[in-house]
Amino acid sequence: MSIEWRANAPKWQQVAEVLKARIADGTYPPDSQLPSQHELVTEFEIAPNTAQKVLTRLREEGAAYSVRGIGTFVAPPSE
Repeated sequence: MSIEWRANAPKWQQVAEVLKARIADGTYPPDSQLPSQHELVTEFEIAPNTAQKVLTRLREEGAAYSVRGIGTFVAPPSE
């Protein structure tokens, strides 16, 4: 995917916004696996540390959770 990078926001934030939009529109339903760090690097042409920051922020915000050795998944909606 080609993305138009905005100069006023860091790349990790822009990629996180794309993933959150995909979660919201059902592309990634609850408990589905999100792209791996390597897949994010390839898709968005970003550095590995940027991809890691995206996944870390999604976990910190409660939008995702990790299963050690397996990957990062979409968190179920909170009630």
